[in-house]
Amino acid sequence: MPARATDARRAAVLGSPIAHSLSPVLHRAAYRELGLDDWSYDRFEVDEEALPGFFEGLGTEWAGLSLTMPLKRAVIPLVDELSETAASVETVNTVVFAKDGRRVGDNTDIPGMVAALRERGIEQVDSAAILGAGATASSALAALARICTGEVVAYVRSEERAAEMRHWGERLDVEVRTADWADAEQALRAPLVIATTPAGATDALAGAVPERPATLFDVLYDPWPTELAARWSAYGGAVVGGLDLLVHQAVLQVELMTGRSPAPVGAMRKAGEHALASR
Repeated sequence: MPARATDARRAAVLGSPIAHSLSPVLHRAAYRELGLDDWSYDRFEVDEEALPGFFEGLGTEWAGLSLTMPLKRAVIPLVDELSETAASVETVNTVVFAKDGRRVGDNTDIPGMVAALRERGIEQVDSAAILGAGATASSALAALARICTGEVVAYVRSEERAAEMRHWGERLDVEVRTADWADAEQALRAPLVIATTPAGATDALAGAVPERPATLFDVLYDPWPTELAARWSAYGGAVVGGLDLLVHQAVLQVELMTGRSPAPVGAMRKAGEHALASR
């Protein structure tokens, strides 16, 4: 049954560091548009060690949690159930508290990536490249499992990371080939490039952007644009940014936690843009 505007419920984002998270801005904007005046959304600095204790202190007023690094895998032992999407990459960015008390772990990053690409007209590609490895890269691979019909090349810095990406490829039934980060310039000629690396990691690649680039999905949003995204855009390529991902994954979180659909994507994006501009 959908949540009523009179239900006083709580939600929050957890992680470490967490001070610069835009999640409160996005979720609160959604609550305003949906008339959920008694709902609140906060942020809490919580690391892996403190996470179990935080969960123990939660009352029945809690509707859900958003999770960022380093908690996306650490939270798995604390939930009662995993969605098929979360289980596919063993990564949880959303916990929904069901009315019967169950804690359900989900992953909205994966469908959020697909939705962000679809918004820009990217429904299907015949090959793709991923820059980086880790939890975000595995989610990107899971998103590509839904839209990529051919090979995905992952550019990584170590054989350990390469083995991880090949493992996820086998698990997700995606054709994955790994390549050394030293050859990452080659990635920029793919029909779709997904950059999952930390700030500054792709700056050195900006000078290698081809004259007619296709589509870049850079998951960063602050600072924005990255040097790679700025050069890509200057050369006329399509750019999907981290704010696009953040908004679309938050839209799905709002819908899961509140029971209201559709969430107000326009108002959430506007709030996010305003918050970033004021930093």
